[in-house]
Amino acid sequence: MLNPIQIEEAYKEFVNNLPSCAHDGITPIDLSYLHGHGLLSSLSEENGEPDDLTQYFHVIESVEKVTLFNEQFIVWIIPKVESDQPMTYVLIALNHPEKAQLEVIFSTRGVYNSPRYVLKVLQHVLVDMLETEETLTLYEKNG
Repeated sequence: MLNPIQIEEAYKEFVNNLPSCAHDGITPIDLSYLHGHGLLSSLSEENGEPDDLTQYFHVIESVEKVTLFNEQFIVWIIPKVESDQPMTYVLIALNHPEKAQLEVIFSTRGVYNSPRYVLKVLQHVLVDMLETEETLTLYEKNG
């Protein structure tokens, strides 16, 4: 697992080279995304799951961003104002022992730029990444 200094260095590298690091681009979170990933019904539920993955992170707060990290993931939550409109960028990387690997970037704005939406989408993406990593590991063992 990378230490906080290495995590900050990885962040700077990703932000300074975002076009080349964001291999899938930046996914905007909107009604279409939420509907397509089945997140609308779970957003209407009052109670969060007790096993919520977003509870199992170390947190580093700065003026610029909030960094969440654990043995598997590094997440940077970056609030911005663009064209007088508040928005949030979320960068998610795999926390490999030797180097972070940026996997997903999404952004929220307007009605979708609230902690509730950001954390629900983050939870969804992390679960999806865990399932993908598990499938790849199984495939490599059996392949």
